Amino acid sequence: MIRFFRPRLFCVLLVLTAMAVGTSSSVEARQGVRVTLSGTVIDAETGVPLTGAHVFIASSMIGTTTDREGQYVLNNVPLGAHRLYVSSLGFEDDFLDILLRSEQPQTLDFQMVPDIIDIGEIVVEAERDRRWARRLKRFTKEFIGETPNAAQTTIMNPEVLDFEVSGGTFTARAAEPLIIENTALGYRVQYFLSDFQSSPGRVRYDGEGLYDELTPANEEQSRLWEEKRRASFMGSFRHFMLALVAGRSESQGFRTFSRPSAGRVQGDAFAAASAISNQRFPIKPETLIGPGEAPNEYVFEFEGHLEIVYMGEQEDPAYLDWSMRPERSNPRFQTSWTYLDHGPAAVDYKGDTVDPYAVVFMGYWAFERVADDPPREFRPGNSAPR
Repeated sequence: MIRFFRPRLFCVLLVLTAMAVGTSSSVEARQGVRVTLSGTVIDAETGVPLTGAHVFIASSMIGTTTDREGQYVLNNVPLGAHRLYVSSLGFEDDFLDILLRSEQPQTLDFQMVPDIIDIGEIVVEAERDRRWARRLKRFTKEFIGETPNAAQTTIMNPEVLDFEVSGGTFTARAAEPLIIENTALGYRVQYFLSDFQSSPGRVRYDGEGLYDELTPANEEQSRLWEEKRRASFMGSFRHFMLALVAGRSESQGFRTFSRPSAGRVQGDAFAAASAISNQRFPIKPETLIGPGEAPNEYVFEFEGHLEIVYMGEQEDPAYLDWSMRPERSNPRFQTSWTYLDHGPAAVDYKGDTVDPYAVVFMGYWAFERVADDPPREFRPGNSAPR
């Protein structure tokens, strides 16, 4: 689930998960442990098993479908925090946020609630087609993004989308999972969109993706995909968090600063963006993370706003247009801001936040959207296309 706010100078993004590079010996040992998840998916009203329901780890390449008895099995699930997502046509999507701490197999069952579909307004077909085309263009821009990778990312089945404008709010609904082909990074993504709303100054979307690698045409394309995946990963929040857990954020190119809040933040994104102080103080990265409740779990904690500058790469020129900062003609190092929406955030050894709504983004991290997101398993040099 992702939510973000876009005032004139900032964009805020509520984040589900986070990963980065760099590991300690104990973390490496944990990474080798895998868990088997299994269970049954049934109709909550009739108790009938659901065949062909999608069951997967959100934003990953780990997924399956249920058999004739409504049963599923997911093998090789790493320890740590995950969102287990279930979707079946004609039923409301469901999920469980889980924290796996041992290799003991887990049984997780789901009872799916039938979905009542609102057919919306009836309009003349030609008029609907014109409106739909305009709204699809808007949706693609706000959902897929405006980065160079977005130009190479296509929604393959846009016909499953329906749009509505009411009271200044633009909404989108998908009757089936969106099939997104990202030829920039080399992935085909089934995206289970459960909510999309856009209004002046604010956009919010909610859903999960299941990734599969595209087959490269040749070795040159394979190398190009690996390079672009690496570029998308490096400097990202996933990169930062895993580097922070490993105590290597500075050597990985990150510089951290404290930005005291100029006002009280009460969970409102616009207030949060407006509350960033002009003062900036260096903060030691080791003060940002401490031990958690169990081995290889951590607590991410700081006061006010945290500014993160990634020294490994400058801003893309498209970011200057997106952030509406024409007065700054020269790119600088990628800079993002974040604050903790619910206080200290629990983090696992992979850098994944246990609370999916714990962290809020502004700046460069909010600029990069669906087109710039490799799956959570990706690590540079360890995920070449098949």
